[in-house]
Amino acid sequence: MSSMSALPGPAFLFRLAAAAAAESLPRFRQGGSVDNKLENAFDPVTEADRAAERAIRSLIEKEYPDHAILGEEYGLSGGGIHRWVIDPIDGTRAFISGVPVWGTLIGLVVDDVARIGIMHQPFTGERFWADGTSAFYDGPGGGRALKVRPTQRLDEATLFTTSPRLFSGEALARFEKLEASVRMTRFGTDCYAFAMLAAGHADLVVESGLKPYDIVALIPIVEQAGGVITTVSGGRAEEGGEIVAAATAELHAAALQILAD
Repeated sequence: MSSMSALPGPAFLFRLAAAAAAESLPRFRQGGSVDNKLENAFDPVTEADRAAERAIRSLIEKEYPDHAILGEEYGLSGGGIHRWVIDPIDGTRAFISGVPVWGTLIGLVVDDVARIGIMHQPFTGERFWADGTSAFYDGPGGGRALKVRPTQRLDEATLFTTSPRLFSGEALARFEKLEASVRMTRFGTDCYAFAMLAAGHADLVVESGLKPYDIVALIPIVEQAGGVITTVSGGRAEEGGEIVAAATAELHAAALQILAD
């Protein structure tokens, strides 16, 4: 498959998500063991994370053996212009706390641009995905196309971030200035924040310290729902870092004016 040929279709994304769910969902709210990746801080990982990533990798390796895979738990394998980027459980803290705002993130980068992606929450039965052209939702209540809402003014916007404690120093001061400018701020929703933006329920998402596997799957969902997503300096977001996603170009520009001041 060349970069100009057909992308894998939604059916393959659904297969990957279902394989991950078969490992993660039976372990949710079951009190399983939690390991810590760090010595002086807490970065949790569970057997659900590891088993879900192994399941995803196995299917990709079988169907697309020439594609690279980058996953949170098992790193990078392979090379080339096609790279799958996986976070088997984005929001592990939510997962181990029994709160269903975690999700499985699977995206495909072609020539350094995220083209397709899915966010799946198996406990609620929700899928948010992008097929290369458009973005969609299905879950309780049926399916529909995803479309951002037309918010252009900060004082009409709902802002999401995982936690203000992820910001410090000047970055925290800029975030607090943005927070004071918007209508409402909500915390702690991990990948759901970007999904809610794409679905038209929120308007801004600002995150700091993201890795590629935290964001790649979500980029096409936001963009193909009509939104804008970049780094705080205005570049492509595939490599992570400090990320700003917005429903409209006008709102994005207004947020960047504060955050990149």
